Amino acid sequence: MAYNITDACVACGSCADQCPVEAISEGDGKYEINPDICVSCGSCADQCPAEAIEEG
Repeated sequence: MAYNITDACVACGSCADQCPVEAISEGDGKYEINPDICVSCGSCADQCPAEAIEEG
């Protein structure tokens, strides 16, 4: 199941730098994960300083 970035995102971009499949892009005020590309590896969630990424 793909990961999701919550409203707690501080738009730092660290998650996008960690994504091995480039599924994360900058959205309107926060980053977004494309669920069709996400491979559910969890690299983004491990990197997020705001703990704004959850599986779901």
